Amino acid sequence: MTSKMIMMLRFLCLFLLLLVLIKVFYKLWWTPFRIQNLMILQGIKGPPYRLLYGNAKEIINMQKEAMSRPISLSHDIFSRVQPHIHSWTKSYGKNFLQWFGLQPVLVVTEPDLCKEILNNKDGVYPKPTPSVFVKKLFGDSLSMTEGKKWAKLRKLSNLAFHGESLKAMFPEMIASAEAMVERWKNHEGKEIDVFEEFRLLTSEVISRTAFGSSYLEGQNIFEMLMKLSVIVFRNLFKIRFPGMSKVFRTSDEIEADKLEKGIRASIMEIVKKREEKVTSREEESFGSDFLGLLLKAHHDTNDNQRISIDDLVEECKSLYFVGQETTNTLLSWTVFLLAQHPAWQEEARKEVLQLFGKQTPNSDGISKLKTMSMIINETLRLYPPANFLGREVARGVRLGKILVPANIELVIPTLALHHDPQLWGQDVALFKPERFSEGVAKATNDNMASFLPFGMGPRTCVGFNFASNEAKIALSMILQCYSFTLSPGYVHSPFQFLTLRPQYGVQVILHSL
Repeated sequence: MTSKMIMMLRFLCLFLLLLVLIKVFYKLWWTPFRIQNLMILQGIKGPPYRLLYGNAKEIINMQKEAMSRPISLSHDIFSRVQPHIHSWTKSYGKNFLQWFGLQPVLVVTEPDLCKEILNNKDGVYPKPTPSVFVKKLFGDSLSMTEGKKWAKLRKLSNLAFHGESLKAMFPEMIASAEAMVERWKNHEGKEIDVFEEFRLLTSEVISRTAFGSSYLEGQNIFEMLMKLSVIVFRNLFKIRFPGMSKVFRTSDEIEADKLEKGIRASIMEIVKKREEKVTSREEESFGSDFLGLLLKAHHDTNDNQRISIDDLVEECKSLYFVGQETTNTLLSWTVFLLAQHPAWQEEARKEVLQLFGKQTPNSDGISKLKTMSMIINETLRLYPPANFLGREVARGVRLGKILVPANIELVIPTLALHHDPQLWGQDVALFKPERFSEGVAKATNDNMASFLPFGMGPRTCVGFNFASNEAKIALSMILQCYSFTLSPGYVHSPFQFLTLRPQYGVQVILHSL
């Protein structure tokens, strides 16, 4: 090789190296700097971008510090559960820019802007691309997908969890609650952890109503989902750079893969059992429950209606988790609040006895439980299951008066809105169900974006009425048989898991009536 060729090769290598350095500089510094400056010029400030990690380490440290502090039996939990948002809204304003690694995240707490994002009239605010771990838990299910696929899956879910379909679920919900209340006879006068009890109840209800099985048949699925959700939670604020998983796989990634495969195999067993009953003519149809509707869609001859087996499995997986987790936390926090406020517990009991006496609840009576609805809404305000709603900007858009570039993620922190004294008054941290005496609209001064326990707009949680009915049935049957007080052993420690959970459970003392 001649010296001239060597020189040219060196020059080419240097040129390529320079291109790589320019690309790295552009991605790691120039783009974040440009976006940060663009937002600052519009009055949107925030914690400064830090190379590679953004604000992820700060958020983790703030959460650890907040959780290390003891808390009284107060409902003023915003600064404990989401300390970074509590601190940064005070420092930078209602809307601020934070960084998750290289990803800019606009945190929005103005109700009018939240409403605009969630109503998404122009389709510019889709769901963000989920992380690797979140995708293993929810896949490309209804809660994650977009477009025609979302419309198809939403239609199926609406059929399964609205109107007459919900009424048809009442006997199964009542039977599950009866079994729980009967089991509680062994705990009269003793301490019981209702968080654990409601975990079993909600698992049984979702198994029976949606899948025509039992908790025992789905127990393995629930256990694997719980392990997978712990891994998802553990990795929520960890930065994984693109391509790293191809070079180095963490123990969590390996374990998550195993759990995902195990969950799929278990769901497929239940699916095949249902299919075999139809094939052997033991049953005439796949059934009218959620699994039945999914199977009908999977075997549909119309390409526009048909769903794949992967779609079916991911919908089942998502419902097994969400259907159990959200109602469990709602029931647990409601019992905690009623144990803490015996006057409201007595009001709720009086209403239940007036409507049902000692008889099992019915669908007409459940719809008339006004006091209980007020209590549940106030519980959802103080302790919302989902702490934030995520979207992203598909193309550059004007949000209110803010020009937001494409590919910025948007976070609506539900807890911040629910605990804002400017929206709810100076008594915002107090349990006052009377706020909802004239309905949600009056409680929020007609700005429904102030109250978002199940989201808003076209993507409002499809299982809202299901969860509400299940909670009302369970609470009615408990109040018919027992009063309850908070156990001296209870430790108040709400924390942000994938839902807002009581970290050490909810222990109460049962008293038979």
